[in-house]
Amino acid sequence: MLKTNHLKQKLLNGELTLGTWNIIDSPMVVDVIASSGIDFIVIDAEHGAISYETAQIMGGLCESYGVTPIMRVGEINESLILRALDIGMHGVQLPNITTKQDALDFVRYAKYPPIGIRGFSPYTKAGQYDVKNGPMLTQKANENTLLIANVEGEDGIANLEEIVRVEGIDVIFIGLFDMSKSLGVPGEVEHPKVLETLDKAIALIHANGKKVGSIASNMAMLKKLQSKGIDYLTYSVDTGMLKESYQLLVQNFNSGK
Repeated sequence: MLKTNHLKQKLLNGELTLGTWNIIDSPMVVDVIASSGIDFIVIDAEHGAISYETAQIMGGLCESYGVTPIMRVGEINESLILRALDIGMHGVQLPNITTKQDALDFVRYAKYPPIGIRGFSPYTKAGQYDVKNGPMLTQKANENTLLIANVEGEDGIANLEEIVRVEGIDVIFIGLFDMSKSLGVPGEVEHPKVLETLDKAIALIHANGKKVGSIASNMAMLKKLQSKGIDYLTYSVDTGMLKESYQLLVQNFNSGK
């Protein structure tokens, strides 16, 4: 990836950044979201019905606004990670990183040699379709690409101290819903046990020079996570925000009858 990774630069500068999740299979939706001034959009190919062809178009739309496109693929899979990066994503987000080996495999598949084993072709969106970019592509891509590892369950939290030490992982994303389940309070993401565990994770991740990510589903939680110094903060999902907006409209209309 030869383009400037605005999100990575902001994170390196110590800025807190804001993104959202896209699962609607529509470039137009991404175009609208990107025009808002948001920092990044996570194109969710794990839960959304999004093809790589559509994702490439979405990534280009993000770039046109200076918004960073991240793609979530469903598993630690060399082919899925390679294709996400070759279509021009500025980063990849992976679910269910539970061990140090998971994190090492993630880096191995996402980085070119000598760091990893990513396959090489300059005739892609990432290489701007030009063989002349070949000599610079591997170094630039290794420098620019963001890797976000989701640590979501009991095993991942137990192994967090090893996971955070893996070179090449930029952001550790703490999945609060899975954490709440593992702590015996499923769905209660603001439960004291969940927030205490989150605080310990934030301290450990920051102490090891990595950035912390998480998700908020309402404005109160957004402010709470922002105050805790979450560097890579996602807010809701496009489907949820669309439905909530129209539900509010319907409620206001019905209340006036």
